[in-house]
Amino acid sequence: MSEMERREALLKQDGYILGIASLSLLNGMHFSPYFSFVAIPFGPILREYGITSPVITFYLASLIVAVGSVMVAGIPVAIFERLTGRRQSDSTSMALWLGAIFLITLPSLMGLVSGNG
Repeated sequence: MSEMERREALLKQDGYILGIASLSLLNGMHFSPYFSFVAIPFGPILREYGITSPVITFYLASLIVAVGSVMVAGIPVAIFERLTGRRQSDSTSMALWLGAIFLITLPSLMGLVSGNG
């Protein structure tokens, strides 16, 4: 693989990573249906540690949902890479990861479009 082909592949992967990060952040917003499942039980846990600010609870719950969605979307990609014998992620794996996180984020997008956000 030439240097130019390697750079082109890396640029393509950067686009996928940007899309994955954007969709995961969108999934962590307050209009996500997954947000309440994390924020409600997370508040009392934080209060036990002396963190009583609702803003910090909001941000941490949002971060947990966003990171969790990236991790859950990565499971089918890891299985795909294991079954196909890939040693590192390529454009196909990244596209599969973007598709998986899009499916996870779809309820959040519907909540945003319907005006619940």
